[in-house]
Amino acid sequence: MDPFVRRFIRSSLVWLGVGVTLGVLMAVHPPAVAFRPAHMHANLLGFVSMMIFGVAYHVVPRFNGRPLHSPRAAALHLWVANLGLAGMVSGFILRVYRWSPGEALLGAGGVLSAVGAFLFIYNLWRTLEPPRARPGALPTR
Repeated sequence: MDPFVRRFIRSSLVWLGVGVTLGVLMAVHPPAVAFRPAHMHANLLGFVSMMIFGVAYHVVPRFNGRPLHSPRAAALHLWVANLGLAGMVSGFILRVYRWSPGEALLGAGGVLSAVGAFLFIYNLWRTLEPPRARPGALPTR
């Protein structure tokens, strides 16, 4: 298993812990329901998406019979996605307290999360492309 795959799966488990903790906080302290967006993003973008990214990076190349287009882009995606999500979750929490840097953190985190998603799309799209013929090679049927 590639290191970035293992790290995506581990980060998904960390985000599950964050999401569950926020969920328990909301259950035992009703005013904490203001943290619902942070709870949802930790669970959906954190646990679910990071798990999907890790598993997809592992299985899609094997199902396709070709190596991943760019392991470096996948490793970059890991960092960009987790930093972006940390910014978003923190921004959602700080926004509850009307702390103005929270809005900037939320926006920057959202942009980083989107960049990570587009890295994933690009990398898997290229992985799924059929092999290109080499110049001078005989055509195959």
